[in-house]
Amino acid sequence: MKITAHAKTLKWLKTNPPLTELCLRYPEQWKAVQQELSTIVERRVAEELQAYLTSATQVKKFPDSRIRNKMTDAELFEIIRSRMAQESIKKLCLSLLAADAGVTKGKVRFNLLNGYVAQKLLFSEGLERKPVSMFWFRLFWPLVWQKKRLMPLVQPKGIYCFYSQPLIKALSSMIASRSCLEIAAGDGTLSRFLENSGVKITATDNHSWKNAVKYPDHVINLDARVALATYNPAVVICSWPPARNDFERDVFNTASVQIYIVIGSRHQFAFGNWQDYKQQADFDIEEDITLGDLVLPPELGAAVYVFRRKR
Repeated sequence: MKITAHAKTLKWLKTNPPLTELCLRYPEQWKAVQQELSTIVERRVAEELQAYLTSATQVKKFPDSRIRNKMTDAELFEIIRSRMAQESIKKLCLSLLAADAGVTKGKVRFNLLNGYVAQKLLFSEGLERKPVSMFWFRLFWPLVWQKKRLMPLVQPKGIYCFYSQPLIKALSSMIASRSCLEIAAGDGTLSRFLENSGVKITATDNHSWKNAVKYPDHVINLDARVALATYNPAVVICSWPPARNDFERDVFNTASVQIYIVIGSRHQFAFGNWQDYKQQADFDIEEDITLGDLVLPPELGAAVYVFRRKR
């Protein structure tokens, strides 16, 4: 079957090209998105920005091969504008974080002392995270006065939080000897920590964020639906699932799953598919405040939610 130009474009979009490439290839669509965003930002109403993002992410997903060959220009441009809007809001949020951190121009950076303390507390080397000692964190984190700069520095690399040693110990105890699957695992840091503590865990990710994340060999290239069907896990864990994603519902529809652990935010709009969380009827949901306090840094406002299958 002859591959249409639209099908080629959709295949290219699945590689998650950066916003700059999208804008260069489709300047008219970018102009339309810019106008919409600038109007919302000027009004400074957070709810409008959230509603705009919700609308952007509700655009229909990539069609199958049969539909691709019948796609109109208008439908394709709708998908392109949706992708532009999502990437733009990400950059906007990072800019706002940087401004909140006191950086109005140039790159967000730590000074020498703050950078040294953060590096020693949170990383083993480079940007490779380590299980954080709560003793040392509580002792030295108050000395860092540029705390608000941490997340704007690391989020572009796919790092959304840091895991303390007590958190890993508590999660390992909760999972125990049951089979565990991590979905949307990113760089596989959480699975690596859990495996080192004795958990039988498999890390999976669809590798769609190659522009930002360096995927290690132990993170298997599988989307969540296929991973769940392949491994039939008793426990599933996901750290910072994307807001309004379309894969978490498959967790609730997998018969083998008894517990689903989600690490995210106290702000529901920032992560996860809360519509699916509320519509599913087979699991009870509870925010574990004790576990949430063990996700670092505390300024992040992280939360841990535990779904347990009803008996």
